Amino acid sequence: MLANRAVPAAGISIGITRKCPLSCAHCSTNSSMDSEESPAELYTRFVDTFSVKSHPKFMAMSGGEALLRPQLVRKLAVKARESGTKSSVLSGMFFARKTSISRSVKAAIDAVDHFSVSMDEFHEREVSRSNVFKVIGRLLDDGISMSMHIAGRSNDDPYLDDLVHDVQKHFGDRIPMLVNTLSPFGRAKAFVIRVVSKLDKPRANPCTMAAWPVVGFDGVVAVCGNDDLIGCVPSHLRLGDIRTDTWPEIQARCIGGTMPSALRTYGPEYLQSSFGKAGSACVGYCNSCISLETKIALQNLVSTHMRKPGSKVLSDSVTQMQVEMGAVQFAKRYSHPRFAELVLLGSRQ
Repeated sequence: MLANRAVPAAGISIGITRKCPLSCAHCSTNSSMDSEESPAELYTRFVDTFSVKSHPKFMAMSGGEALLRPQLVRKLAVKARESGTKSSVLSGMFFARKTSISRSVKAAIDAVDHFSVSMDEFHEREVSRSNVFKVIGRLLDDGISMSMHIAGRSNDDPYLDDLVHDVQKHFGDRIPMLVNTLSPFGRAKAFVIRVVSKLDKPRANPCTMAAWPVVGFDGVVAVCGNDDLIGCVPSHLRLGDIRTDTWPEIQARCIGGTMPSALRTYGPEYLQSSFGKAGSACVGYCNSCISLETKIALQNLVSTHMRKPGSKVLSDSVTQMQVEMGAVQFAKRYSHPRFAELVLLGSRQ
């Protein structure tokens, strides 16, 4: 999945519920059991628009806690596979509080092609490490393809070394790990400081995160999964709505849309600096991107530029270069660089 992360519309991420039974202090989506979720039919209708001719390679399901809706996870995985799409689901492992996995949750895990476990010090306050490890061991023994998403407070957080060492002690090289540090989203805004660097003349810095469409909890499809967009996707980052749009339509807008393509080629700060008004300051990478919504003149200039034949060639070249760099280089850029090689553990290639 990471090796294909730079390929436009190679995958799609779907938030199938914002509800979660855990109360993690760092939750980026500010989820709880009182949070919203859309009807199951909304998602099944959309995945029904996948076809053998037109489908994403990967469909990543998450929440909230996606496995609160195990029947929906299983149904979507089965539907997606019929068209050729591989599925994954990310879980905070609420069900590991008990000694056994319910039949419905196990059926959902069995149905997907890949199962990911989210783990950090905040999850461990809700579900013990020993219980999570017991469940992971059973699933690995059952032949489930698995990975772990691990997060620490900072790059030098000793928790990361401790957990990574413990995972390898228990499971050897059987399970890959994607190691990150916390970002100031959701409840983590209360204790994680957002670092904003202002550049006078930013260089091109392509946004790979603008490659895979992200379906929000309300059905709105955004260019990326920035949690500041929950419930309020700016017009220039909106690809559609699964209530009315099909996968081929979302795919075409993701690949062919001038703003998504420009973000993947140059990055928002470069666009602001090169096409915005003289002297307008950049306010950080993602903030600069979100603020582009009000800059209609800039968007028009960017659209004109991206319609030039040379821009298409450049955009394709940037994508190809990132693909050739591979999964480890992606992990070094977007997660903890010291642990990037861990994404290759468990590889069957």
